[in-house]
Amino acid sequence: MAATENLKIRVVGIGGSLRAGSFTQQALAVALRGAAEAGAETKLIDLRDYQLSLCDGNDNEAQYPPGVFRLREEVKRAHGILLATPEYHGSFSGVLKNALDLMGFDEFEGKLVGLVGVSGGRMGAVSALNTLRNIGRTLHAWVVPEQASLPQVHQLFDESGHLKDKDLEKRVKEVGRQVAKFAELHSCDKVKEFLTLWQEAPANPGGEAE
Repeated sequence: MAATENLKIRVVGIGGSLRAGSFTQQALAVALRGAAEAGAETKLIDLRDYQLSLCDGNDNEAQYPPGVFRLREEVKRAHGILLATPEYHGSFSGVLKNALDLMGFDEFEGKLVGLVGVSGGRMGAVSALNTLRNIGRTLHAWVVPEQASLPQVHQLFDESGHLKDKDLEKRVKEVGRQVAKFAELHSCDKVKEFLTLWQEAPANPGGEAE
C-alpha cells in the first residue's frame, strides 16, 4: 500500500451471523468504534446485504452474484479487517467460512486482521478464534495478538447495543484500535516502527472475559 503522510486507514468488519440484531454484529460494531477512535475510516459489512452464493470451487465465476465481487472489492480496499463470529460446535460460523472461501490472498495478504468471538456458553469463543487465527496465517495476513472472546453473550449488552461491562467494552475496542494502529504503522514509511512494536506485542492473545 502506498505510504503518504495523509494516508487514511480503512478498516472493515465482517460479521459471521445473519440473524437480525445479532450479538456478533453488536460486538463487531464495538470493535469498529475502537478502530474509528484510533483514526480509521470504518465500515461494517453485513453479509445479509451481499446475497453470497455458496463457494463450490468452480473456476468459472461467471454465475456468481454481484455481491461476491462487491465483497471482494470492499475488503481489497481495506488496510485492516475485523472478523467477528459466534462459536458453533467448537468452531466459527459457516456463514463466515463461506465468505472467506469466496475470497483469498488478493483480499487478505499483508493486511492486519483482528478477531472477536461470542458464545452463549461460559467457555467463550476461544476455539473459533484459534481457527480464524490459523486461517489468517494461511492467507498471509498479520493477525494482531489481542483478541476478544465474549462468553454468555446474551447477558452482556443493554437494549441500545452497548456492553454493560466497561472493562469488556475497552477490551473489544482495543482489538479495533490495534488493527487501525498496526495498519498505519505497516505503511511503508513506518514499517520499521511497525516491526519493532509487533515484536514487543504480548505473545499470548487475550482470552475470554472473566
